[in-house]
Amino acid sequence: MSGGGACSAPGREAAAALLTGGGERRWACSHSPGVQPADLEEVVKKGVKTLVIGRGMSEALQVPASTVDYLKKNGIDVLVLQTEKAVKEYNTLVAQGVKVGGIFHSTC
Repeated sequence: MSGGGACSAPGREAAAALLTGGGERRWACSHSPGVQPADLEEVVKKGVKTLVIGRGMSEALQVPASTVDYLKKNGIDVLVLQTEKAVKEYNTLVAQGVKVGGIFHSTC
């Protein structure tokens, strides 16, 4: 992702996936500071209406209030959930035809 945020670490083994309705890719992430507004420029540009963020199995990935605020200011609904719940919610929204994106931290 552009913006050089905390979760865009080229060359690191990714423990997350980013889905934007037009594709998917692996995404390297650190638990803290977690998902930052600059990490989500790609999501905003893709025109996603809802973003589902899976924080990991033990919810270790941080999602600061500033990130949620950034998404809301850009007209994007955001759901921050434990990863298993996030995947289920993502699939439900896709089945309903919602233009949804997802970030799923696959570990911790």
